[in-house]
Amino acid sequence: MDPSPKDGESAAAAEPSRAPSSGVVVQVREKKGPLRAAIPYMPFPVAVICLFLNTFVPGLGTFVSAFTVLCGARTDLPDRHMCCVFWLNIAAALIQILTAIVMVGWIMSIFWGMDMVILASKYS
Repeated sequence: MDPSPKDGESAAAAEPSRAPSSGVVVQVREKKGPLRAAIPYMPFPVAVICLFLNTFVPGLGTFVSAFTVLCGARTDLPDRHMCCVFWLNIAAALIQILTAIVMVGWIMSIFWGMDMVILASKYS
């Protein structure tokens, strides 16, 4: 005689588990915050110059990239006004400059410049 399942157990738990079906497609989409989504899609040479500037003077390349938004560079924030995206880039540059003293801003600035180059390579 089989023992009956206890109150907390279900009948499904008694059955052996089945292997997951093959052929399942999983899509991963990166969710960007407003500062990161405000990075403009620039021409490749401009993005490389901004990376160079961010490497040696933290925040300077991000500051320069803010003005490319005013020149019509596209961002991942299409629903926001151009001036709002400009000020988001200025805020990112100020964060990089002010926290460069403790190396956080300098590292953030280099990664920001690398993101600019990656976006520029995807754009062209």
